[in-house]
Formats: sequence, structure tokens, C-alpha cells
Amino acid sequence: MTSSACDTASPRCSSMMEVCEASSVSLREFGCEQSLLSRPDGSSSFVQGDTSVMAGVYGPAEVKVSKEIYDRATLEVLVQPKVGLPSVRERSQEQCVRETCEASLLLSLHPRSALTLVLQVLHDDGSLLSCCLNAACMALMDAGLPMSCLFCGVTCAINTEGEIITDPTAAQEKESRALMTFAIDSTERRVMMSSTKGSFSVHELQQCIAVSQEASEKIFQFYRDSVKRRYSKTP
Repeated sequence: MTSSACDTASPRCSSMMEVCEASSVSLREFGCEQSLLSRPDGSSSFVQGDTSVMAGVYGPAEVKVSKEIYDRATLEVLVQPKVGLPSVRERSQEQCVRETCEASLLLSLHPRSALTLVLQVLHDDGSLLSCCLNAACMALMDAGLPMSCLFCGVTCAINTEGEIITDPTAAQEKESRALMTFAIDSTERRVMMSSTKGSFSVHELQQCIAVSQEASEKIFQFYRDSVKRRYSKTP
């Protein structure tokens, strides 16, 4: 299978799916800070290894008449690269993040309004889309927006030897023959969005989904620990 698409609403795969013994579900160290910006209604900074993204959420606010939707809020996602102007790559990332957020947010509670999510790339050392998804989720949580579930992003790379690498670095991505990023929801661990690039088999796709579902447990636990530390009472 060869693909470079951004797909949504994929069915949940069986937890009994076989995972390649050569694959690694180890993730780079995480770091997160919320409410670090004063102007947005919610903000976060998310770090995965040497990849870092800052997110800011604005709204609900007044929406332009041309973009108004009568029964739900209008969500706009902007991805700003570290240097230069946004390109086709950023537009693709914006679409993937927007579709994931729209599947999670209860937009019908804020009809005829606008929500804006701005993602600023601070440093890219691989797994950028998954880092953007994680930063977006933490920023939406900080903004206090109603959500049906949380979500996280997991990136998998398949190298020339057929091994699956989770949370790959930029160098590992460059040497891989396939790259996949999945958005996993926190309730049923189903795939909310997938973005794939390169050549791979159906079996390899199923293996990467299973590995991503397993890796998502660590990310959601990090979410819980991060929020717990923030709101825990200091002695």
C-alpha cells in the first residue's frame, strides 16, 4: 500500500492484533507546560525529545459572517513553521489537526462562534504532527472547552528492515520507507485520524495501529500526571 493521505474516523482495531517483536514502543521523554501565554484563552508548550511545539487557543469569539455555521462553532487551525511562511506541509498538518479536534470538541455547544488554534513550531526533530496533536489537546484542556474525549498523537516509522519505530527522530524518519501518524482517543483507544506516507502493507499498517494504541497509554498517563501536578494542593 502506498499512501500520503489524511484519513479520519477509522474503526478501532482489535487489541489482540499481533505486534511485531522487532518493534519498539519506547517513547522519547515528554515535557509540557500550560497557561504560559497571557493573551490566548488556553495555551500549552509540548516537548517530545528535541521536538517542541507551542499552542494557543482563542475563543469562543465572534465569527465572520462568511465563516459562520448556524449549528456549531467554526474551528480554524494555523500551523506556523519555525522559519519562513507556511507551505503545503503545514496546510496538510492543519487539516489533520482540525479534523481531530472537530471529532473531539463539542462544537454544537457554541453555535455561530469561532475557535482558533495556533500551533507554533519551535523545533522539529521528528514526529512533528504527533507533537502538534499533543500540544493542541493540552491547550484545549487549558482553555476549558467541552470535549467528548481527549486525544493524543503517535508517530510510527518503518525502516528498511521492516522494524517499527515509535516517536522517531528526524534522522530515523529520513531513513524510513513509511511514516504514519495516528490520533488516538482516550476512551476507546480508537483511531480518530491517520496520516500516512510511503510504501507499506496492510499488515504493517495494522501493526503500527496496535503499537500506537499501546503507546497512547503512556501519553494519556502523562496527561493525567501533568494535570494532577498542576492542580494538586501544595503543602
